[in-house]
Amino acid sequence: MGIKVVFVQRENSPERLVSEGELLFEDGLLAGMKLVGFSLWRSPEGEVYVTFPSRAFGAGGDRQYFDYLRGTNGGSKDAKRVKAWILEEWRNAGGADNHSESAPLDGSASGAKSSYTV
Repeated sequence: MGIKVVFVQRENSPERLVSEGELLFEDGLLAGMKLVGFSLWRSPEGEVYVTFPSRAFGAGGDRQYFDYLRGTNGGSKDAKRVKAWILEEWRNAGGADNHSESAPLDGSASGAKSSYTV
């Protein structure tokens, strides 16, 4: 299965939002579809990290999160691998060196694109 990651810059985004992202599926059952909703953020220390959509819920007075991207075994190892791949693709697209809060990573309106084949 071929998967392409696209980094999308938004105007007037929050200060620490580096980029939003989309996964585009190139073949197989999901061909022609995309998964949206993940983002790259910059920590106060300057480190860039990836977040995926999750749902907050209360549990005994505590707020916990149910991540939508999870490994089939219930662990976080697989999700961490995907997040690491996305960060690597962002770096390969020049994100670490050329990031500008007002311009897309590749200078176009659609953002930088990278692909991966499984």
